[in-house]
Amino acid sequence: MPKYYQHKVCGYYLYYTSFCIIEAMHVHASDGQLSETGSAKFFVKGDGSTVVARAGTLAPREISRIRAFIKEHYLEMYELWKTDADTGFYRGR
Repeated sequence: MPKYYQHKVCGYYLYYTSFCIIEAMHVHASDGQLSETGSAKFFVKGDGSTVVARAGTLAPREISRIRAFIKEHYLEMYELWKTDADTGFYRGR
């Protein structure tokens, strides 16, 4: 599972899975298992803002801090996403 960064953000790894690249660009946040069980899921829009699809076990403060981190770094994260996916940013349903 590709990690966006090797370090943790707010105590969580930010990553995506090879089988979820059929969806729009998104970020999973997990503390160590790197599985969808208990992880949060953030869909990323073209301006770097996010939609929380699932909070998992994260507290509201952690979600807020991770959303701010994604907003600041979404373009470099998207470059990694594009190496495996061609689905682009989240545009809503």
